[in-house]
Amino acid sequence: MTRSELIQRIADANPHLLLRDVESLVATIFDEISGALSEGNRVELRGFGAFSVKQRDARVARNPRTGEAVEVDEKRVPLFKAGKQLRQRLNPDLADKG
Repeated sequence: MTRSELIQRIADANPHLLLRDVESLVATIFDEISGALSEGNRVELRGFGAFSVKQRDARVARNPRTGEAVEVDEKRVPLFKAGKQLRQRLNPDLADKG
């Protein structure tokens, strides 16, 4: 699903909202999540999952094409861990097993 498809689905489910208001709402949510992650904070959406940031140390890697050693700088990468309800929704046959 793309961002525009998400906006359209929300607008269709809520005909009392204007499309531009839904666009603004979705943009605000994404901006807030991105902003919190850029500050190093964790974002938890109960029943859906949690976004967090992991620090990856600098390392020496290999170029797969040439085999040459390449220096890779340290970096921060976003992580997402699905919540219990989302996992159960994706795997309804496993929901009873704990």
